[in-house]
Amino acid sequence: MTREEKIGQMVQLAGEFYKEEDSENTGPMHEMNMSAEKMTTIGSVLGISGAQTLITIQKEHLAKSRLGIPLLFMADVIHGYRTIFPISLGMACTWNPDLIEESAVIAAKEAAVSGLHVTFAPMVDLVRDARWGRVMEATGEDPYLNQLYARAFVRGYQGKNLAIDTLRIAACIKHFAGYGAPVAGREYNTVELSERTLRDMYLPAYQAGIDEGSKLVMTAFNSLDGVPATANKSLMREMLRKELGFEGVLISDWASVGEMIPHGIAENLKEAGELAIEAGVDIEMMTGAYLNYLSELVDEGKVAESMIDEAVFRILTLKNELGLFENPYRGANSTEEKTIVFSSEHREKAREIAEESIVLLKNKEQVLPLTVHQKVALIVHEGQAKDVLGAWSWKGQQEESVSLYEGLLQHIPKEAIVLKTFVNGQTELDEDWLTDVDVIVAAIGESSYMSGEGASRSNIKLPSEQIQLIKELRTLNKPLVVTLFNGRPLDLTDIVQDVDSMLEAWFPGTEAGSAVANVLYGKKNPSGKLTMSFPKAVGQVPLYYNQDNTGRPLTALNQDDKYLSRYLDVDNSPLFPFGYGLSYTYFKYSPMQVTLTKSKKNQTDEVQIKLKITNSGKFAGTEVVQLYIRDKVGKVVRPIKELKRFKKVSLEPSESIVISFSLSEQDFEYVHQDFSVSVESGEFELMIGPNSEEVETNTVYLAFKRSE
Repeated sequence: MTREEKIGQMVQLAGEFYKEEDSENTGPMHEMNMSAEKMTTIGSVLGISGAQTLITIQKEHLAKSRLGIPLLFMADVIHGYRTIFPISLGMACTWNPDLIEESAVIAAKEAAVSGLHVTFAPMVDLVRDARWGRVMEATGEDPYLNQLYARAFVRGYQGKNLAIDTLRIAACIKHFAGYGAPVAGREYNTVELSERTLRDMYLPAYQAGIDEGSKLVMTAFNSLDGVPATANKSLMREMLRKELGFEGVLISDWASVGEMIPHGIAENLKEAGELAIEAGVDIEMMTGAYLNYLSELVDEGKVAESMIDEAVFRILTLKNELGLFENPYRGANSTEEKTIVFSSEHREKAREIAEESIVLLKNKEQVLPLTVHQKVALIVHEGQAKDVLGAWSWKGQQEESVSLYEGLLQHIPKEAIVLKTFVNGQTELDEDWLTDVDVIVAAIGESSYMSGEGASRSNIKLPSEQIQLIKELRTLNKPLVVTLFNGRPLDLTDIVQDVDSMLEAWFPGTEAGSAVANVLYGKKNPSGKLTMSFPKAVGQVPLYYNQDNTGRPLTALNQDDKYLSRYLDVDNSPLFPFGYGLSYTYFKYSPMQVTLTKSKKNQTDEVQIKLKITNSGKFAGTEVVQLYIRDKVGKVVRPIKELKRFKKVSLEPSESIVISFSLSEQDFEYVHQDFSVSVESGEFELMIGPNSEEVETNTVYLAFKRSE
């Protein structure tokens, strides 16, 4: 390979470069100093799909390429390709990694048959600040859950052998590192994390995805310790490559190499390219630094050509692992595309996952489930009835999605629904339409524009006109049910006391209306549990259950003391805590039984926990039993709670089941000041319950041989 051919492999262009109307003198080609000759060396393309389109592009590229190296096609397939699943934060609320994996299998199948090879997913960033719009793409505030989900997504997308299974695609773990903790929740902002916190809370999910075999990792937009991630050599070459053991392709995020200039660490694009290659970035997405300056940097002795060689070797290895050299068109098949993409089978799975993602936040006097004999008044926003897919539904079609109105029609006739629309909170609340109405269902929340990338909000309340609408509906003295469609935890304090029942539906995807209606009518008993805390006020965020204790903690015994870690105008607790979610039935927990045994390997203590769960209600239901721990005395301050295990169990009325958990020394280990990982003997609290706040606590002394 010539040097120019090698550098071309390191360049990723947007699909618009391959549109016929673009020429060498117009549009993006001109902006990046692109030529027809350079186009023959390019290694990858993003943001374009369709089997016949990509087959044509690949065929034309191979005809012009001297070496016949096929293109890689990549795209943002985040929570579905054309069949859209709930947003990632919603899917996380299923507490069901197997379902997450199934969603990724389907997304990969639809993407691969449409010609794609790589998805820019999963996003495994731990998130604690609901102001950041991109929490919708994450799976929540807990490192243990995030690890499980990272593995599930990677398994689902990639399968076991990409060369053989051409209906799987390569995964890309993102965004490395700490992208989910921008200061003030503002998109692309600086991240301030101690290295110990980064290692203890944020790195585990990246490590899990890498251990599961993710073929790519994407650099983050943010700076960390004063250095933008895309230029951070110690972060990428030392931590990612050497410590975490990542051997795959490292790709920049969109134009993040060029963003080193406004960051203020590079004077020009040439310097930015030098910093990126030094940091170990293999593929530069949509900037032009490598394309225009990398060869010059080698000639000047500023960049070793061996750095180019190692990057290209990784890129070619990925293409080989995908089987592209033997089959450059891989899974792309325009005939099968018509039957596989958006199939009824895929839509059925989307509905199932959406049902499990829905969280019942409130159900006063058991207003839900509804009965088919009730007449329903449905209040929806005039322009948003089908805005249920979310901001990252690239190929999803709103017109193909099921609205809540259409979902209700699957249970009751049209004559039993009074449909009222509102715009800016205004709807006619005259008495005539209320005459025979038994219950009001109001669909409110955010538009898809209000969450996702570039959608940070300083005010995470509902729009003021929606709050006013709920206040007016309350005066009608009818049972009032709210279904929320949104992409982040919201501050719901303005309406929570005014509604009888509340469902958090997130953006549920293609089968939104069917899933929500099935829950409303009890065909599906809600079992979702929150993976991000809901605040009582935006001033509480970042808010998360696994916070550190302070030297002056607020407790039940010192509520009247001012000089504590507290607010004057709101208490410290969330409105709805991590792990929270109601059911139409009730679950009774027996006291836990704790047994200590000795490890055969090193004679340290291991913990066995048993308890019985009984469905004491009238409906069959599913419960997520959650086990938390607390290290009461550590070498550094430890969180007041840490999720370590959970089990999701389904029970018929009056049915019981005995659940057991096992914990070993590794489950109690943590990162110390010197970044070593271990644990000391001492007292530990074991906590079990239906969420992070309602728990039974048992204190045990555990002896760990290595620490003594």
